[in-house]
Amino acid sequence: MKAVKKDLPAGKAGDKITELLTRGVDKIYPSKEALEEVLRSGKKLRLYQGFDPTGDKLHIGHMVGLRKHRQWQDLGHEVIFLIGDGTGTAGDPTGKKKTREKFFTKEELRENAKDYISQASKIVRFDGPNPVKILYNGDWLDKLTKVEILNIAEHFSVQQLIERDMFQERLKNKETINLREFLYPLLQAYDSVAMDVDLELGGSDQTFNMLAGRMLMKAMKGKEKFVMTTPLLSDSKGVKIGKSEGNVIGLTDLAPELFGKIMSLGDDAIIPMFTLLTDTPAEEIEKFNLKKDAMALKKKVASLLVEQLHNKTSAKTAEQIFSDTFQKKEIPEKIEEIKTKTGELLSEVLVKNKILASKGEWHRLVEGGGAHDLEKNSTITDQNIKITENLTLKIGKKRFVKVLAG
Repeated sequence: MKAVKKDLPAGKAGDKITELLTRGVDKIYPSKEALEEVLRSGKKLRLYQGFDPTGDKLHIGHMVGLRKHRQWQDLGHEVIFLIGDGTGTAGDPTGKKKTREKFFTKEELRENAKDYISQASKIVRFDGPNPVKILYNGDWLDKLTKVEILNIAEHFSVQQLIERDMFQERLKNKETINLREFLYPLLQAYDSVAMDVDLELGGSDQTFNMLAGRMLMKAMKGKEKFVMTTPLLSDSKGVKIGKSEGNVIGLTDLAPELFGKIMSLGDDAIIPMFTLLTDTPAEEIEKFNLKKDAMALKKKVASLLVEQLHNKTSAKTAEQIFSDTFQKKEIPEKIEEIKTKTGELLSEVLVKNKILASKGEWHRLVEGGGAHDLEKNSTITDQNIKITENLTLKIGKKRFVKVLAG
């Protein structure tokens, strides 16, 4: 790479570069210093992040990368929102202890992705000045010939690919490693070559795949590709925030449901959400007292996220609904009661007692944040929750029921 001058931009531009390279960043390859030198020279980069549409919702975990996209976009760089309808058919093995039971077709992935742009548009701009570009990697991956695939593969060794921690764990546990997912990093790596990017952005769990792309760019184009990893949105125990069994805290969730789901998260999620999902100054976050102000801080971050994804009026209304429903306990004096045995699935009990018409209705309620445990002041996120104690539930907007476990 050619030497570049080290003159620093004056004023706010320089501050924004510092923020771009530090807040919400896990690591930069080959180094932060090398990337900073290029950026302060005034050079504009082409960068991307890929999203495999194995589900139809973008969630608050995706906000970390999308907010970083917006920073790059606002600084005038060329940003690509890549929909992985090509890589998605291979099946990313990242973090999976077993081979997935089902591999998606291109048609299924395109169907899942049809609303991705409208969801992501809550964070980034797809029109107006310097719009984010939308590409589908199936457009080039599906056209690769046998010779081209072999030419890509020759730059990797089996030893390199199998060293991944999830594969080593599978080998130890005598679990299958499907060749289809084994080759996933090669396909993601080729995205960088096909788009001739300068930088790839992604969560820290994607480091192996992104570094494979960095290596392939060097081998096939003789070009250095930067890699910027972002922290995963997780609590202090390392448990991811944004997904749970059968539920997603979606970017397009209705404001009251979004507020309620955030309030149902543990207190140790507060600092990561402020740091990665808001513009609250770092020095202010450092002064937070979780032991003393946890509820107030969680309300504040919930309001900031609802305002960011909806608007200020919706945030105020959502907080009021939460206060009325959970904190003030404004529930009817007489509530319908049903009796059941402990260990039963809540969904089956509600259907059997004709509280709900079907288990599908229950799944839709849970996915939309419409099932609340009033005893715990929380939104139910587990579709397969079993009854272990008495419950006081709010089902939908107006229905209340007590479940008495015997």
